[in-house]
Amino acid sequence: MVEKIRHQLFLPRDVSGRLEALAAKPGASKSAILADAVTAWLDRRGRSELEDRFGLRLDRLTAALGRIERDGQVLLETLALFVRYELAIHAPLAENDAAGRAIARERFDAFVAQVGRQIAAGRRTIGTPESDR
Repeated sequence: MVEKIRHQLFLPRDVSGRLEALAAKPGASKSAILADAVTAWLDRRGRSELEDRFGLRLDRLTAALGRIERDGQVLLETLALFVRYELAIHAPLAENDAAGRAIARERFDAFVAQVGRQIAAGRRTIGTPESDR
């Protein structure tokens, strides 16, 4: 058996009338109706406190993730267009063009090294990192 504590409360006449009408239905009691109503109110208040505490932080994280997603899409589209452009204007090297392949390999290695230096130093070629804003 659940221990219950008696409370005395005062309700406006119209609210009291509505409570009486609800309690008159079979299987309902004033105590059960009021216990459910108070429990629901307290639960909503608890959720509101969590929202107040974490809502702003979650909103900021959501906005940051949106920016990251947008930036990723811009980067992928830029890379795709650049690759399409490069493939469209540069003819492929002949099979026996060892000198051309060596130059291409050197350029690619220099490109990869430059990307590595930029990332390691925290620099960006386009725009500024979020921490510099």
